[in-house]
Amino acid sequence: MRRFFRTSFGSAVLGGAVVAAFGWVAIAAGWIEAEGGGSAVTVSQPLAAPVASEDDGDGNLVNQIYRRDGQGVAFVSAERPDGESPGLSPFGQPEGGGTASGSGFLIDTEGHVITNSHVVDGAEEVQVRLGASETSYDAELVGADPATDVALLKVDAPADQLHPLSLADSSQVEVGDQVIAIGNPFGLDRTVTAGIVSAIQRQIQAPNGFSISHVIQTDAAINPGNSGGPLIDTSGSVIGINSQIQTGGGSGGNVGIGFAVPINTARQVVRQLKQNGEVKHAYLGISGGGITPDLAKALKLSEQEGVLVSEVVKGGPAEQAGVRGGDTSATIEGASVELGGDVITALDGKKVSDMEDVINAVNSAAPGETMKLTVDRDGKSKTIAVKLGVRPDSAEEVPSR
Repeated sequence: MRRFFRTSFGSAVLGGAVVAAFGWVAIAAGWIEAEGGGSAVTVSQPLAAPVASEDDGDGNLVNQIYRRDGQGVAFVSAERPDGESPGLSPFGQPEGGGTASGSGFLIDTEGHVITNSHVVDGAEEVQVRLGASETSYDAELVGADPATDVALLKVDAPADQLHPLSLADSSQVEVGDQVIAIGNPFGLDRTVTAGIVSAIQRQIQAPNGFSISHVIQTDAAINPGNSGGPLIDTSGSVIGINSQIQTGGGSGGNVGIGFAVPINTARQVVRQLKQNGEVKHAYLGISGGGITPDLAKALKLSEQEGVLVSEVVKGGPAEQAGVRGGDTSATIEGASVELGGDVITALDGKKVSDMEDVINAVNSAAPGETMKLTVDRDGKSKTIAVKLGVRPDSAEEVPSR
């Protein structure tokens, strides 16, 4: 039962998942917040371009990647009006007027630059410096997607200043892979750090309160100011956008736990931003948590694993399709829990083990697609077809029961 409460039970009123407002539930980005109350910090770093195949003979891979990819890394400055604030920054501290700095990287010869959405959120003016150049270019905001913390900028720079980085296939990333980050931590431009991929398939909380899936965890040092920059593999290609770090206590600095939004996710977002200037995400509209054999025994559930639906969002796709949430309040280990809801055992015929499976499936789908939920209700199995809706712009806009 203790394991149940450590899962991201409110992790997602899907669309990824609306972070449920349960005091006893882990937030959708439960891995980001330190248990001692430490703040979640967003970091950024620029991604790098592929390393040329020929060896220059010095044998220093980090140096080679830095020299060949550094010109594609951007220093991003975002000017916010005095008195205006988008709220809390991903670093857990209030943001007001003034200039915020972050990182970014070129992805083509047309001048498109990727950065984090939170870097440019609320900005009145954005400027970009490329590589070692001291020339600043006014940047046009093509669009931003707070649900994935990705923003796309465009600069009108001379062709000889545009050195785009190549993008890898982040689905091929494995734990233990060596990685390199180039960015502007604390305004220290073109800083390079190195480390490994510490874990994959993490989930973190996006600026709008939903969940970002398939996140890469790294121990490469990234800090405030790295936000929007790249995490680079040993071929010099970008595998992710450095976006958040976990801090220890109240230090606010790097402790070797950073998170990068996978570049495959960014690819999809950039495609939509170029076409429409915005991104639409799929939405299911439930909150729930994973079941363990011990929990199933304690609650007398017929299923030993799956996802117990605690709540369905009023008027949401799941409720309209007939998915049932809990109707009985209970206190377990001092926490209030809604019991009696459906138990999701499979999605489109694929077995479901925990809430992360549901979140990932919905995040990978598109609005308008039909998802078949196999649920256990009162000891009987049934299939419910749910037409996925469009996720609200913010988790705060999700109606309560």
